[in-house]
Amino acid sequence: MSPQVVRRPRCICRRRVVRVVVIGSVVVVVVAAVGVGLAARALQHRLAYFPSSQRLPPAASVLPGAQDVTLTTSDGLSLVAWFVPPSPGAPVRDQAVLFAHGNAGALSGRAPLAAGLADRGFAVLMLGYRGFSQNPGTPSQDGLVRDALAGQQELAARGFSADRTIYLGESIGTGVVTSLAAQVPPAGLVLRSPFTSLPDVGATVFPIKPLVRFVLNRNTYPVEAQVAASPVPTTVLHGTDDEVVPTSQSIAVAAAAQNLFEEVAVEDAGHNDALWMGPTVADAVVRIADPAAS
Repeated sequence: MSPQVVRRPRCICRRRVVRVVVIGSVVVVVVAAVGVGLAARALQHRLAYFPSSQRLPPAASVLPGAQDVTLTTSDGLSLVAWFVPPSPGAPVRDQAVLFAHGNAGALSGRAPLAAGLADRGFAVLMLGYRGFSQNPGTPSQDGLVRDALAGQQELAARGFSADRTIYLGESIGTGVVTSLAAQVPPAGLVLRSPFTSLPDVGATVFPIKPLVRFVLNRNTYPVEAQVAASPVPTTVLHGTDDEVVPTSQSIAVAAAAQNLFEEVAVEDAGHNDALWMGPTVADAVVRIADPAAS
């Protein structure tokens, strides 16, 4: 037998071994990725929301004249929320603001914004989300939209129909109010630091978009698509130095809006800067509400 005949089987065997090792490594990586993805998907609500576990103090102890209210959701939850009437001596507007906050913290941290809106003559319903501040339930996209619908119904029962109400959302709350607007259109939408969709935000941290979409399959919040389909007047506010939601995504939401009323870009502002609790947002609500009041 020639040396070539002897070497050929050995070469083939080595190639087979290498191929098996490579295929085996790929399989291990794929299986591991799928396993991690499935585990993350099961925990997606914990990845998307960071609620305060502290019970809310009485509303009036934080905002004079404010009231604790109980919202009853369509799936049977009773949630504590805050209703803030217009401040004494404020302009008479006969309009309300439904406020949906972001994915962390509690209503008490947003009290200055509610006070500013009340000083401008608005009644304000500050949504209490499920799973936040010892409210029952687990946060989810479907759940938070149900909570917002219960808030809208509470305002309607107080005489503020949807066409007399501005929906105001911050961060993940922009996804809540745009989803609510698709069901019950308001007089206007004010979106502070909106994203195109929640998986798009996730993809900026973990840049494998299909996996992020797989993990966040029940928390997508398609804000860009929803404002593109909505005739409701829409204001978009964002900072130019947002470290959580890429500024480009807020700009894309404004560009996609079917009925853009105003885009406000605040130079050097980040995602959680104190200015978002003051006149920057409150005055933007006044500007979009004034035409609706006439």
